[in-house]
Amino acid sequence: MAEDETPIPDSLLPYDLWTEEALRLVAVRALQFAAREGLPGGHHFYVTFDTRYPGVVMPDRLRAQYPEEMTIVLQHQFRDLVVDPSERSFSVKLSFGGVPSTLEIPVAALTAFADPEVRFGLQFVLQTIANTDEPEPAPTVAPPVETGPADVVSLDAFRRRPPVKD
Repeated sequence: MAEDETPIPDSLLPYDLWTEEALRLVAVRALQFAAREGLPGGHHFYVTFDTRYPGVVMPDRLRAQYPEEMTIVLQHQFRDLVVDPSERSFSVKLSFGGVPSTLEIPVAALTAFADPEVRFGLQFVLQTIANTDEPEPAPTVAPPVETGPADVVSLDAFRRRPPVKD
């Protein structure tokens, strides 16, 4: 076996998990900035989350309308955006059909985050919660943004691949 064909051993370190956590932190930092400073220029966020995820708090009428997944847009008409000091959740007040509602969303429930102004987007794999009887929901894709395709960072770019044979 040639030296460049040596198989890569399985990692004993959770690089995939660490990378996913780091990418979620990018979304958290953007939310913290918006909570503190507001959204500059044309920046706005599409935040997609799994409504079934433990810890998601939302009105029953919205949960009935969005039983699996919901995308909210943080642009002009949102209030009281607060990122928990632990950086594990955030809350925001939005109006749906003219009715004000507060949503509380664990960061782990996010499946996508995008800022169409700069064509930036992230997709996430849902994190498994220990001690639940429900299977982990499948990852989902955020709806396309009308301003053009987002530059999505996928973890696949960082996963091990078999060596290319000549």
